[in-house]
Amino acid sequence: MIRVLECIPDAEGILVNSFESLDAEAVRVLRDGACVPGRRMPPVYCIGPLIADGSRDVGVEKVEKAECVAWLDEQPRGSVVFLCFGSMGLFSAEQIKEIATGLERSGQRFLWVVRSPRNENQGPQGWGPSSEPDLETLLPEGFLKRTKQRGFLAKSWAPQVEVLNHEAVGGFVTHCGWNSALEAIMAGVPMIGWPLYAEQGLNKLFLVEQMRVAVPMEGYASELVAAEEVEARIRWLMESEGGRELRERAAATKQRAAEAIREGGSSHQALLDVVKTLRNSSHFQPQA
Repeated sequence: MIRVLECIPDAEGILVNSFESLDAEAVRVLRDGACVPGRRMPPVYCIGPLIADGSRDVGVEKVEKAECVAWLDEQPRGSVVFLCFGSMGLFSAEQIKEIATGLERSGQRFLWVVRSPRNENQGPQGWGPSSEPDLETLLPEGFLKRTKQRGFLAKSWAPQVEVLNHEAVGGFVTHCGWNSALEAIMAGVPMIGWPLYAEQGLNKLFLVEQMRVAVPMEGYASELVAAEEVEARIRWLMESEGGRELRERAAATKQRAAEAIREGGSSHQALLDVVKTLRNSSHFQPQA
């Protein structure tokens, strides 16, 4: 991060995957040069939210995509909790069982992306080889049978953007990676934040305290989050008045994001400014 900050004064500009009304205070501080005191601060362009559309899904991913989306098609509007912790987020086997128990006790419909637990060759970020999860062994005895009418378990992957935008999804338990957060914002889905590593804790604070479109998973920083905490948080999000208010704020934020990227919006205009800057830059002029 220090090396990145040292390079800022030499840049033609800084592109931020966010939009002005979402990150107004942070963008103001950045533009004021607080990150590089006494040095040149280049223009800052908020050009987001930029998210993948999932159009490049191929092979096995397409099959799994069809299965989980077909299942969502059969669920009532706003009734499903989606759990996904990123491509590198791993839990211990014990924690996976606690999540499963909490989900079952909550009584809520769920779509859960389950990955194999951490092993001695992997850190908390999931680096290293990972096998496909054996759900029968990994989950509590009888869990699959008891929850088959209201739950769908995807092995290692799901089409997150499509899932979040499905009308059946009413909540998202997430590791608070910024891409995942933006995808939920664009879909208008409230979140339960369960940060695992890197900047995810800061993202969680922003989503919970400033945007107020998320609540933290109680005890997320401890070695083990108990099933009781998982159950309580999911019930709160899906059943309480506080959860309803969270959904209303998430829907309003979705509208703001849509306004930013449409023609004439702040992000659309910022992207036009980037193109203009590049065209006028000596670094991008054709060589004689």
